[in-house]
Amino acid sequence: MSQPSLEFTGERFTPECVREMAYEHWHRYAWAAGLVDGLEVLDAACGEGYGSSLLAARAAAVVGLDIGADAVAHARERYPHGNLQFDHGDATQLPYADRCFDAVVSFETLEHLEAQETLLAEFRRVLRPDGFLIISSPDRKTYSDETGYNNPYHVRELYRGELEALLSSVFPSYRLYGQKLMFASAMWDLNACQGSQFLLNDDSVIERSELPSLPPLYYIAVAAQNEASLPAAPALSLYGDREESVYSHYNDEVARHIRAGHLLAEREAEIQRLRAQLERPWWRRLLGGS
Repeated sequence: MSQPSLEFTGERFTPECVREMAYEHWHRYAWAAGLVDGLEVLDAACGEGYGSSLLAARAAAVVGLDIGADAVAHARERYPHGNLQFDHGDATQLPYADRCFDAVVSFETLEHLEAQETLLAEFRRVLRPDGFLIISSPDRKTYSDETGYNNPYHVRELYRGELEALLSSVFPSYRLYGQKLMFASAMWDLNACQGSQFLLNDDSVIERSELPSLPPLYYIAVAAQNEASLPAAPALSLYGDREESVYSHYNDEVARHIRAGHLLAEREAEIQRLRAQLERPWWRRLLGGS
């Protein structure tokens, strides 16, 4: 039996989305799941519910909350886990008691609201004294200013300084992490590159490993007569160019294929129109009738 899917409108991510958007969204939740092991978690603005389900695989209990009644109904049907519940409600007016969660996760939420201060204050209210928040926010400079892109669902995007000021006004301690889908050359120690890799397998299950498991195309060896003579080298190294030429080429190719698809559709429509004209009797074509 196939799983039900929620219609993709562009406002919410759904698991049926692929490529860039899928990488960004799945990576955030897979990373966050490693931080909430054994905790009671609120996934605020959970949308379709896929992220709450991923968190529930590690957390003691997860509550997914969303303002969309259709999304909540869908999530309840698609993700019926024993330690997972979905509630309908507004993240700026949380229907929960004070200090009832160990962690709050809220991805793709902040930029959709004007009342961002209220949102963070509510998160602080429902968190226990030693609880923590994991939240995402697009960088207005790189997301919108430099690309000229205007996301119609974003109400208030923040620059880095604005985000830090907002966070520090409610949470005195915080650390910022950057996220970006990149095209880069990667080199890693095949035996000692400790970290986190998340890989979607053929069964649509995210696997986590401490060592990169993608097969290398090349091997780089450093050799010496003894271990002490081997030079120290970083376990992970990334190389790219400031213009991100590979990524730019990729985006140009995607845009070109989209334009070509539109042109083909227009020509196909024109061919169908001309074919329909040719199929009319000659005397109707001559008179201009149908």
